[in-house]
Amino acid sequence: MRRKMAAGNWKMNGTQAGLSVLDGLTKSHAESPCDIVICPPHPLLIPATTRCAGGPVAIGAQDCHAEAKGAFTGDVSAGMIADTGAGYVIVGHSERREAYGDTDAQVQAKAVAAQSNGLIAIVCLGESLSQREAGEALPVITAQLAGSVPEASTAATLVVAYEPIWAIGTGKIPTLAQIAEVHAKLRAELVARFGAETGEAIRLLYGGSVKPDNAADIFATANVDGALVGGASLKVEDFSPIIHALEKS
Repeated sequence: MRRKMAAGNWKMNGTQAGLSVLDGLTKSHAESPCDIVICPPHPLLIPATTRCAGGPVAIGAQDCHAEAKGAFTGDVSAGMIADTGAGYVIVGHSERREAYGDTDAQVQAKAVAAQSNGLIAIVCLGESLSQREAGEALPVITAQLAGSVPEASTAATLVVAYEPIWAIGTGKIPTLAQIAEVHAKLRAELVARFGAETGEAIRLLYGGSVKPDNAADIFATANVDGALVGGASLKVEDFSPIIHALEKS
């Protein structure tokens, strides 16, 4: 059985005072059967990992550079992230792909760097609204998967998150049938590439306007092993019900 995961991407939000959210999650999910991951901005990684040490909440970063070190002003390497005590890093989020031009090859290089430094890479994929409406969603996502996931990936070093760009922060959401179709395709591609044992074991998350009132239905969908949540992960009262829904699924 794949262990379920609820991951929260805080994006460019949060302060040290706001880390009290982690205390609330720790209290509410002390014995959770799911992996709970919070990815705050880089300046909060050390206080967050210190605060969560030994507890049920793991900490991850939102991006990393592919190189180990060098003249890359403003960037952070995977090794630096690992040095904070974090265990995960998100790569290939649509906001990085769109605003910063991250290509599949760059995303893969970042994921390789993450895995090489003992981090679990959460690789994000997703189509735009125009691609969805043109019937191109599956080819686009398949190409992203092929180009973004490292060859040496295993179920212990890789999580794949499907986030349709048009559903992120918009309140819009694909139908359950559309989510099931994409996740089935991703599962088939992973099995074809890595073999049945590994391909079936890699976790697939859904992200994009996941809320307490739709989480249970999403988590009941085949091949959905959890969620990558944005704004709803900033408050215990929003994120905890989503985690509870996952725990019950």
